[in-house]
Amino acid sequence: MSTGDRGGSSDAPAPRQHAGAVLAAGVVESLGGDTTQDAGRDVDAVLEDFVAFTRLVRNAGVPVTTDRVAAYLQALRLSDLRSEVATYWAGRLTLCGDPDDVVRYDHAFAAWFSSDPRDQRMGRPAPPKPRISTMAALTEPPPGSGTGDEDEETPELRVAASGEEILRDRDIAELSIGEREHLKQLLALLRPAPPRRRARRRRSARKGEPDPRRTLRAALANGGEITDLRRRARRQRPRRVVLLIDVSGSMSPYADTLLRFAHVVTRRTPTAIETFTLGTRLTRVTRELRQRDPERALADAGRAIPDWSGGTRLGEVLRAFLDRWGQRGVARRAVVVVFSDGWERGGAELLGEQSARLRRLAHKVVWVNPHAGKSGYEPVQGGIAAALPHVDRLLAGHSLTTLAELLEVLRDA
Repeated sequence: MSTGDRGGSSDAPAPRQHAGAVLAAGVVESLGGDTTQDAGRDVDAVLEDFVAFTRLVRNAGVPVTTDRVAAYLQALRLSDLRSEVATYWAGRLTLCGDPDDVVRYDHAFAAWFSSDPRDQRMGRPAPPKPRISTMAALTEPPPGSGTGDEDEETPELRVAASGEEILRDRDIAELSIGEREHLKQLLALLRPAPPRRRARRRRSARKGEPDPRRTLRAALANGGEITDLRRRARRQRPRRVVLLIDVSGSMSPYADTLLRFAHVVTRRTPTAIETFTLGTRLTRVTRELRQRDPERALADAGRAIPDWSGGTRLGEVLRAFLDRWGQRGVARRAVVVVFSDGWERGGAELLGEQSARLRRLAHKVVWVNPHAGKSGYEPVQGGIAAALPHVDRLLAGHSLTTLAELLEVLRDA
């Protein structure tokens, strides 16, 4: 980071006490300036909470490596953790390596640490609740530190799980309105990596098969003498991903979030993602989800879906998809993700036949069932039981954590 960036005081947040500072201040006061080995262990426990912040910065698009995390923690040890300015610059100077990273870092810092309502008036995104919880009885001097009562025990340090970590594992259907608004911000921070496939065309490379044409051209330019063997390798292109989202009545608590998830994936590689909704009929919403504004994209997609919260005919709708789109090339060698709980009004035999047909066309078939994440779940419903033999992976899509796991599966497909 250049000296000019370090001097830009307008970019740095105002010096006020933030959520992380409350935790750090409590530790410092409770330890009473103690420099013993136990105090060092307590400080290490506090620094572990800042490691979670580096994961948010990485999800925001900043390439945070292990070396940068180590440098960040070392900078925090040398900084005053009770100062938001100190913690801000400790992360900015160690986690950011490019000018484009600063904007992403500022957004993540405001979402994680800031609790000042002035951020909303300045046009910044409304921050959620503080991520690092305060600890009881840490803001006051510990008993026995000057009151003369030496018999009282030192208060125990207690660190609770952050609100974001709890929200990541919560069932989407059980979230309140405020928690759903927070979930929208977390979904926007996802950075999906599309699966890759080898293309037919080749490119020059250091390793790979010999390239006769480029080798002969180099030899002609060198007087007919072959001095270097040129090589080539297959190009890498994004593999097509098809998202089939069940919007029937049984999936209505998850449908809105799944469509937002589809919008995030579509915005990453618009030309390689196809999205359809399943219910009593098939609806293609790819064009609506390619819009940049998520609220407008979701509104247009909602108006385009005529069977929202209706019945479910997975077998018939899947057959319509294969006849009209899949067989013609959309599903060929693609990764097909079906978001559905498997409830089927029609015959399960038809769904099984169409699932087998889909498996023959697709590169991989992933079934995401929100109920699969609940304890004691067994795929005994007629629809899911018929389709499961033709599915490569069965995942639970009931929380943000499981959706992030799905992104990893797609990346490695």
